[in-house]
Amino acid sequence: MPRLFTGLEIPAEIGQSLSNLRGGLPGARWIDPENYHVTLRFIGDIDGVSANEIASMLFRVDRKPFEVKVQGLTSFGGRKPSAVVAAVEPSKPLMELQAELERMMQRIGLDPEGRKFTPHVTLARLHDASSQDVADYLSVRGYFPSRTFMADRFVLFSSRASTGGGPYVVEDSYDLCA
Repeated sequence: MPRLFTGLEIPAEIGQSLSNLRGGLPGARWIDPENYHVTLRFIGDIDGVSANEIASMLFRVDRKPFEVKVQGLTSFGGRKPSAVVAAVEPSKPLMELQAELERMMQRIGLDPEGRKFTPHVTLARLHDASSQDVADYLSVRGYFPSRTFMADRFVLFSSRASTGGGPYVVEDSYDLCA
């Protein structure tokens, strides 16, 4: 049973820049650059019939390509940090695409996403990392020049149940047409 989610791929050159920020944080499990992505909608563990229905429904998305801006690092989890992420600017086209995917998933009977959509690229998952260590890491590495890329498609990813961070497989891609 595949675990599915929709997302945007990160171009290799931006992935390389982000991967240069790895290291120097106790308790971090760094994500491999080829698995960097922006999750648009987590779908979950789905049977084959539902997976095929979702994959064919996603072809109905009719949106234009748009620019995605990756800017700065932050962490998730507050006092008990759980991840180091690269922030992604929540542009109008990105937010509208995500909202459309959310509506589609609810229409086929999936529960609404439990969290507010905060676009990001996960760089590391944290286990027993102290908030002080994370703050120190971010003070040293948190700034990097903003990088932008053109999102001209989104993809349906699958992963096998594991301890996070990939490997992720592109099951299908959906062009954003001008």
